[in-house]
Amino acid sequence: MKPLTEPEIRAAFVNCSKGEAKRLHVPRDLSEQPWDDLDFLGWRDPQAPDRSYLVAELDGRAVALALRSSSAAAWQARLSMCSMCLTTHSGGVSLMVAAKTGKAGQQGNTVGAYMCSDLACPLYVRGKKDAGIGARLHETLTLEEKIQRTVANLAAFIAKVTA
Repeated sequence: MKPLTEPEIRAAFVNCSKGEAKRLHVPRDLSEQPWDDLDFLGWRDPQAPDRSYLVAELDGRAVALALRSSSAAAWQARLSMCSMCLTTHSGGVSLMVAAKTGKAGQQGNTVGAYMCSDLACPLYVRGKKDAGIGARLHETLTLEEKIQRTVANLAAFIAKVTA
């Protein structure tokens, strides 16, 4: 993924108003992000733990989503699998919900997916971040194929939000 600036990220949001995009928290350490290892940049809002954001590059342009997640619950302590990168976590997967774009979103329609709570899927896939014992199932896919699968899963989720 190519490095993005704060204005580029704010302009990329597709499922919130321009005012909301202007007010949301963007990471201050953008220059320190491992851009070469990222298929998307995801982060949680430190002022609002139920809010998360992600920005991905699709078809040569940045697309960003505002996400909501439920607060931690007892059921989250069970082993769960991220639907993007297929990493299993004990308590580290959350249901992330995005408002749909356009009229559907204005009517309150949403799309959800179970995702790594820290939105670090690209780092888990590449083995740059460890989710613990048994977090990555043994697969015969190459690293490139795993990355392609993660990108395809994310693209499918974004397509559902923007449909």
